[in-house]
Amino acid sequence: MDISTDLDFAADPATVHAMMLDRSYQEQVCVASEATPWQVEITPPRTWTSRTLKAPDSAARFTGPELVILEETTWGEAAPDGSRDADLVLTVDKQPVSLKGKLRLAPGGRGTTVRLVGELKVNVPLLGRKLEQGAAPAVLAGFRTQQAAGDRWLAEHQQA
Repeated sequence: MDISTDLDFAADPATVHAMMLDRSYQEQVCVASEATPWQVEITPPRTWTSRTLKAPDSAARFTGPELVILEETTWGEAAPDGSRDADLVLTVDKQPVSLKGKLRLAPGGRGTTVRLVGELKVNVPLLGRKLEQGAAPAVLAGFRTQQAAGDRWLAEHQQA
């Protein structure tokens, strides 16, 4: 199932890219998503997080009470305008769920937009498509958690 969404940050692309690779920002995203526990690894140009989240009620009977979300993002080089692309791989540990996508960080909106375009797959015969439709809102909400965390990070790190 194809999914897409956008984030819009009030900062230039170089600042937003630096934020994406900042440990405190990634930790704020984990906290904002109510993960317990969580891990963050930053090895530029790569970020990796593991977040243990409460399973949505609709999925818990199949998955158990918790889901472990593993997310890896690898950023490419900046273009002259500061835009850059990243590969994103999100998997749910021990579950047949994955998201493979691209992020596009570019000038726009309040300063920089980050666009996610990807394919969400639930590899379950006969039920996969229906499960993808049920999982998509949670995946998109999880990605949009980065908006509030990013707005907070930028407010804390930008000079007035």
